[in-house]
Amino acid sequence: MACRIFANAVEATFDIKDNSTILLGGFGLCGIPENLIMALVERGTKGLTCVSNNAGVDDFGIGLLFKNRQVKKMISSYVGENATFEKLALSGEMEVELNPQGTLAERVRAGGAGIPAFFTPTGVGTLVAKGKEVRNFNGRDYVMESAITGDFAFVKAWKGDTMGNLVYRKTARNFNPIMATAGKITIAEVEELVQPGELDPDMIHTPAVYVQRIFAAKFQKRIEQRTIRKE
Repeated sequence: MACRIFANAVEATFDIKDNSTILLGGFGLCGIPENLIMALVERGTKGLTCVSNNAGVDDFGIGLLFKNRQVKKMISSYVGENATFEKLALSGEMEVELNPQGTLAERVRAGGAGIPAFFTPTGVGTLVAKGKEVRNFNGRDYVMESAITGDFAFVKAWKGDTMGNLVYRKTARNFNPIMATAGKITIAEVEELVQPGELDPDMIHTPAVYVQRIFAAKFQKRIEQRTIRKE
């Protein structure tokens, strides 16, 4: 499927229905697909299952989906910066599935690679392993974890070309490449959209084969925790 170019995030999310599973790249507020998230906020899409490393903050990014009660289930690793998330989780209004960070990354990577499940020693003997198969390999116990895929993957890149090839910048690369492989439809928002041949082939992080939709956008690039030196 050739990559389609859209004018903005709202147009690129035209067919996302209620109860979809969305994979979101980024780490904290760095490299998050903020425009695509806002498009879902504007559309009011509900019953979402969101897969993201963290839950962001209350007033930006994925936190806006929590505020509007648009997420029914969150699969995540670190959720400690969002008070709204905490309230929804503790009240039972939103289902939460916590994963060790490495396990979450590997579940998504496995989904993109077509691997249905894998065994890891992380979480053995804890609540993480409850209800899951445990096997012993070479004298050590391992818990089986299932792969994760999504109806859509939202990723944010520094540069992309009109074919769908993507380049991420520094820590904004976190989780974006693996999320891009595990969505049935991957939508990329980029800071700069260029023509084929303008990107160095050796610098491409996500090949165009994984990207079905792309658009150029502007970004706020919020800072999650601002720390400055005292005079």
